[in-house]
Amino acid sequence: MTGPASTRSRWLWLEYAMGAAVMLTLARAMWWLYSYYQLPQPFFYESNDTFMDWFNTAYWAHTSGAYDDWKTIYPPLSFVVLSLIGKQSCYVDADSLSVRECDWVGIVAIHVIFVVNIFLIARTFLKIDRKTAVPRSIALAVGMPMLYALERGNILLLCFSFLILAFGPLVKSARVRWICAGIAINFKVYLIAAVAAQLLKRRWRWFEGAVIATIVVYLLSYGIYGQGTPYEIFRNIRDYSASFTAAQVLDVWYPVTYQPLIVLLEGQNFPVSNAIGSRLADVSLMILPMFVRLGQLSIVVAAVCTWLRPEIVPNYRLAFFGCAMALMSSEAGGYTQMMVLLFVFMEPWKGIARPIAILCAYLLSMPGDIGFEQIPPIWRDSYLAGRFTEVYFYVAVGMFLRPGLLILIAISLSCSTIRDVWVDIRHQGWKDRWRYRRDWPLLPGVARPRRSALAKEAEQ
Repeated sequence: MTGPASTRSRWLWLEYAMGAAVMLTLARAMWWLYSYYQLPQPFFYESNDTFMDWFNTAYWAHTSGAYDDWKTIYPPLSFVVLSLIGKQSCYVDADSLSVRECDWVGIVAIHVIFVVNIFLIARTFLKIDRKTAVPRSIALAVGMPMLYALERGNILLLCFSFLILAFGPLVKSARVRWICAGIAINFKVYLIAAVAAQLLKRRWRWFEGAVIATIVVYLLSYGIYGQGTPYEIFRNIRDYSASFTAAQVLDVWYPVTYQPLIVLLEGQNFPVSNAIGSRLADVSLMILPMFVRLGQLSIVVAAVCTWLRPEIVPNYRLAFFGCAMALMSSEAGGYTQMMVLLFVFMEPWKGIARPIAILCAYLLSMPGDIGFEQIPPIWRDSYLAGRFTEVYFYVAVGMFLRPGLLILIAISLSCSTIRDVWVDIRHQGWKDRWRYRRDWPLLPGVARPRRSALAKEAEQ
């Protein structure tokens, strides 16, 4: 005899199995490091470049010219923070590799932030659903996007800390949430989309508070650093987007979008098409842009549905829609997937579309890849192993699969939203929402909101 309880138990075991799979692939990655003195694909292909996202940025935090010479797209806050977390005496040499050996404070800070994120993730999922907290915490905290950001030492780790405080259940004060959202946006500008998406639920005050906090944090950090005007940031983002090219397989190593692959297949050098065949490459050039547009269109339709029935859609899903649209529209690196995975793992295992999104999130968390075409290896110094090693490269399944999984997640949650809104419209759910009585119905046959007995008592 089966019922809802047994079905729920079966799916719960599936989640634990997926969490165990993440741990097994992590164990394989550690074995690979022990055996071959390098982290496996899709970890960064330059084995001597570990933590260098942190120290390359930190160098410019202590030197002028970040926006003119380095052409950074980071707002000033990143440089202010990195100027405070580190040994200033180390940053007298332009050789960033020697800086890494000197600034042990920066190394410690990277790992402290990583541990803090593990704690925040665990506390968040325990508050949301204790039954699924363990596998989801494992997948997000030690999954591929988070570990990749750790290996790179990317400031995204610190940005994530404030993102989870802004949109998770740990902070009750709206003002503190606004400040956390403002700090997160000043680390990664595209997160403004997660805040703007809240307007779909008429959260005017929340949006205004977060925007004001963003402006205040920017002005304070700009005043401290003295560089990074809005024009400089806009100019560098524009130039970065216009100059994006892909000419080799390493340019599609760990993408979050299909943009690098599409650019690569459209170019003159076709290392990927040599492995998969020119016919498949031509078909991909036709299908991939259509698939991307389908994902974006699904989010737009879901956004319209959310505007029609705002109380049906949870706030975290709106944040997901904003982040997913931003990440699907511009290549920002595979580690940025941690932002959308946070919101996906807040979803309950219910229906069909949401479980599909959750399973795709687990797949994106696997710290490994499957190679099917080897590229000539090279000799490199391995920072983690402390020795020279032969580094192997492959054209791998993840290069083609990961961006598609993100789009599939967006389509799945969009379909779930559209269905929930349709069911609410069919059952005249709006009639019980007195708060939205001044909204235009937009659709024919919609019953007007009616005042409940509790609303009448409150008015009296």
